[in-house]
Amino acid sequence: MLELYQFELSQYSEKVRLILDYKGLEYRKIEVTPGIGQVELFRLTGQRQVPVLKDGNRYIVDSTEIAKYLDLNYPDRPLIPTDPKQRGLCLMMEEWADESIGIKGRKALFSAISQDQFFRKSLLPTSTPDVLKTLVEGVPNDVLKVLGLGVGYNPDTIRNAIADLKQDLEALTLLLAESPYLVGDEPTLADFAVAGLSILLKFPDGAYLDLPQTIRGKGVPGLADNPVYAPFFAWRDRLYAQFRRPLISSTTTGSPSAPTSIQIE
Repeated sequence: MLELYQFELSQYSEKVRLILDYKGLEYRKIEVTPGIGQVELFRLTGQRQVPVLKDGNRYIVDSTEIAKYLDLNYPDRPLIPTDPKQRGLCLMMEEWADESIGIKGRKALFSAISQDQFFRKSLLPTSTPDVLKTLVEGVPNDVLKVLGLGVGYNPDTIRNAIADLKQDLEALTLLLAESPYLVGDEPTLADFAVAGLSILLKFPDGAYLDLPQTIRGKGVPGLADNPVYAPFFAWRDRLYAQFRRPLISSTTTGSPSAPTSIQIE
């Protein structure tokens, strides 16, 4: 079985999960333990970042490379069109989504959690002990702001990221106004990249992530609750309902469930 080394809240991991579900491939999710798990991941693959897909003895890194690998080796339900123009548009839009929604979405989410203690606690996986949830909720907002400055998330950077995301969501809403998908009449890598990477802006309504039910459908204020972008998120949620398999009990075999949290051996 395929194995996906991931972080549950990594939008790039979600992009791959969505692709795997679309192709109907069985896979096991393995939550990489921050710190030591990433060191072991580096030993295995040469990099510390997720997602990483393991297929037999082969490790494939980077969400885009994983998508191309799956299309080549598991060609049913192709992701990348063969028509030259559609292929070019698909690849260009996927790259844009990675660099725009993917990166700026993290900054927007950081802004939201630094201002809302309940939202911050709710982002923890459902398996997180209550004592840790209480500690996370109690972290002062000023401390988070200082931590943000340490990684370059200053107020101007966050403000610019949110402004750019508003323009991105407006553009996507317009593109999808009279079309079921971003490129042509069938879903492509562009759709799954945009949909998967948008989870940090607004979490899907369904049980697709290992997060408390109370946070489903919630997201970054000004983006998730803006009626102008509601058609985009409605399209995203329809895509999920059509192709993304929800979490189920881990006692049922053959379908994705909550991730197995391990330190990579």
